[in-house]
Amino acid sequence: MFTTICVHHRHQRENLMIKLLLKYSLLAAILWTLIIFVLCCTPGQYIPTTNWLELLSFDKFVHASIFFILTCLWLISVLKIHKLSNQSIILILLSCILYGGILEIMQATVFSHRSGDWLDFIANSFGCLMGLWFFNKKKGILV
Repeated sequence: MFTTICVHHRHQRENLMIKLLLKYSLLAAILWTLIIFVLCCTPGQYIPTTNWLELLSFDKFVHASIFFILTCLWLISVLKIHKLSNQSIILILLSCILYGGILEIMQATVFSHRSGDWLDFIANSFGCLMGLWFFNKKKGILV
């Protein structure tokens, strides 16, 4: 009986989280896009440093993670507005990848004490692809 109650409450929390995500998905997507921009234009001296080997693997994980979230949020936002077509999915994916590329170029040319990195761009793109894969696996619970 206790297990049944716990499972029931867990499902209620999951349903609430999904409802909140759908309700505020566009706002979340826009805010996350802006947060990524602010993080990418923050001068390098204000970013915590660690051992370069730790930074290499952790840095790529962070890049992939933030672009995973970005892609998922934009896919959910568009799904909420209208049914996703293959064209809109491709447009969102390419837009997120392009955004990651533009930010790397801006880090190399515009932002102070920053440098663009091809491996960061690859990690960004990988995160976008994983976001699309995850979204396709889980979109059934959103509709």
